[in-house]
Amino acid sequence: MRIYLPLTLDELDADELPDRRGHAVTAALRAALPDEDDEGLEFAAQLMAADDSFELLRRAAGAPRLRAVASVDVPDAQVADVSDDDDGAPSLVRVTRPVSRSEIACVHVDEPAVATDVAAALDGDASAVERVDDADLLWYDASEVAQIPR
Repeated sequence: MRIYLPLTLDELDADELPDRRGHAVTAALRAALPDEDDEGLEFAAQLMAADDSFELLRRAAGAPRLRAVASVDVPDAQVADVSDDDDGAPSLVRVTRPVSRSEIACVHVDEPAVATDVAAALDGDASAVERVDDADLLWYDASEVAQIPR
């Protein structure tokens, strides 16, 4: 199953990704977005993970001010659905074991120019929040993690 794990960029330096919830195309997400095809559902799950990454940046003052999402592939049997969580995100899942860096398929990251808007959004600038929400995440292959601009 493809899982979209929200991260801060400095967390990519560890051998294992932090233990936290991620997002995936779940039955609950399919029910919530019945008109979306698989690609649209995956994009929705990725966007929800990007929103969670933004929230992680609020608590990680020293982390680069860019949202990051790692796409990881793990066996279905090692993924637990948590869509009954209070925040109601129908895509929420948890991997039931540690995820190693070797399981990263790719990473999606804000382009460096968005860092200013991310910082302003974190400081409460509503127009910056809108610009961050509209910004596309750049795609990096797992072999390119060390080259991601920070």
